[in-house]
Amino acid sequence: MLGAGIRYLYLKRLARHVGDNVMLNTGVHVKHWEGLELGSNITVQQNCYLDAEGGITIGDEVSIAHQSSILSFEHTWDDPELPIKSNPRRTAPVVIGDDVWIGCGVRILSGAVIGRRTVVAAGAVVRRGEIGGAIYGGVPAKRLADFKQAESPKPLIAS
Repeated sequence: MLGAGIRYLYLKRLARHVGDNVMLNTGVHVKHWEGLELGSNITVQQNCYLDAEGGITIGDEVSIAHQSSILSFEHTWDDPELPIKSNPRRTAPVVIGDDVWIGCGVRILSGAVIGRRTVVAAGAVVRRGEIGGAIYGGVPAKRLADFKQAESPKPLIAS
């Protein structure tokens, strides 16, 4: 098992772009490294799967929890003369913006765009299209809640 520093050095050589302070924990499986772009301050936890055949871009300050998958391709079934498994694959990039938290076991499918400051709840499936700026969950992922605005601090002494 490679240490974190060695994994980071390999990551810098294999991916299209890697920012600072990027941690891919043990058991993370990446296919098509050349399509992977990573910002800074990213953590990808154990047993995640990333397939960047169609491109995966992940912004800064992103955390991806255990057992999550990001796929930038999908199987087609358009040709009825071929078995479904033999139909060609179609690619579409996945973009994850800055300040995003992906919960455990999330599936992000090709063509998904997750905007800045977003939480995706555990077990959600994010399909093609754009979400962002709130808390999402479910299959398919839907907006569950907005972030509460911070209240101004109350003065300690009444005026």
